[in-house]
Amino acid sequence: MKYKNRIRSRIANLKDSKNPDLRKNVLCGAITPEQIAVMSSEEMASNELKEMRKAMTKAAIQEHQMAKTGGTQTDLFSCGKCKKKNCTYTQVQTRSADEPMTTFVVCNECGNRWKFC
Repeated sequence: MKYKNRIRSRIANLKDSKNPDLRKNVLCGAITPEQIAVMSSEEMASNELKEMRKAMTKAAIQEHQMAKTGGTQTDLFSCGKCKKKNCTYTQVQTRSADEPMTTFVVCNECGNRWKFC
């Protein structure tokens, strides 16, 4: 099944109208059948598709880094990274009741996170 899927992927990439360079290189002999067999789908993708994948990956990483869990916005904390005071904080009791609460802070400007007790 894995072999069939790889073959289907190669055929789909060769037939892709958005990727004429791959087809041209195979027909001209610049890419040999052996090279096609070991190429990853990323290597066969068109430049447009590569850029789209790169942008989506970058957006997903940034969205994950900037994720907010909810909290209270304040200017009491200064970010150690960008030095701005636009932060959100949350306090949670992470240790025993007689210990102080742990404060989790997120910079709303650059996404830097830190905690203190």
